[in-house]
Amino acid sequence: MNSTIKHSVKVVAEHVRATMHGDGRVNVTGVSSIPMASPKDLVFVEDEKNLHLALESPAAAVIAGDFAEGTTASKPILISNQPRLAFARAAQFLFGSPKWEPGIHPSAVVHRSARVGKNAAVGEHVTIGEDVSIGDGTRIGAGCVIGSGVRLGQDCQLYANVTIYPGALLGDRVIVHAGAVLGSDGFGYVRDKETGRYEKFPQVGRLEIEDDVEIGANTTIDRGALEVTRIGRGTKIDNLVHIGHNCQIGEDVVIAAQTGFSGSIVVENNVVLGGQVGIGEHARICEGVMLGGQGGVLPKKILRGKGIAFWGTPAQPLREYLKQLAALARLAKK
Repeated sequence: MNSTIKHSVKVVAEHVRATMHGDGRVNVTGVSSIPMASPKDLVFVEDEKNLHLALESPAAAVIAGDFAEGTTASKPILISNQPRLAFARAAQFLFGSPKWEPGIHPSAVVHRSARVGKNAAVGEHVTIGEDVSIGDGTRIGAGCVIGSGVRLGQDCQLYANVTIYPGALLGDRVIVHAGAVLGSDGFGYVRDKETGRYEKFPQVGRLEIEDDVEIGANTTIDRGALEVTRIGRGTKIDNLVHIGHNCQIGEDVVIAAQTGFSGSIVVENNVVLGGQVGIGEHARICEGVMLGGQGGVLPKKILRGKGIAFWGTPAQPLREYLKQLAALARLAKK
């Protein structure tokens, strides 16, 4: 993938704080995997065993770990102790932010009481409700609906057809991908014992999303029932995730696709959740826990252990889970 702007690898190295080895005047215009590299691309390697593949590829330059120190090569090498991170930062530098034209498209419907910040962009057929506040530099894609009383911080990016229900609060630099629904009613009902019918429990709380959160396409996050649903700073949420009412998600949490949260769940900081995880109501996932794909957490269960991986349903430490699988395999043979 290539940009229209070229930069010398010396400039790129300075930007990503990598040590430059070789000819810093070589220009790069894009980034690539090693097999698909072109003569203007930058590639990266994390393992010494793959360094020769990168050096033998057509790529213009290579980002590598400390293991590449002292390597003699015909192309520039940028040394970083975190080559994958340096590569990601290099890509951001080469391609920059998406371009947009500040202003409000003529087809947008913006309530007269709404406040739109400087250099903000409001796209085609957007609807912005009463008393909405949109921060400086925020971009709102085509077809978005922003309910009354919503607060959007600075430099946010809403892609097409995002719906934000009334009263939601979003911090700065929040990214919301197409089709996401934020602040909808939670799934809360009370059953009448006499008639057997379900009646709606009040869903009058709010949703708060802190700075630097990214939310994937078609993800849904419910508002609180009587309190607050909160997504902590820096959390990254994949596509097709559902987060129920009153959930408290900590900072720097990673949630993979198709994960589902019932109500009133607490997920502490730095938790990693694999795809298709299911978590029952009032469960708690403590700081630093890793839960593998399709793991299931029972209601009110607490998972503890910083850096410990859990797997299976009901979720248990990976070592115990693997022992049980081995025991089942031995029983099957008998």
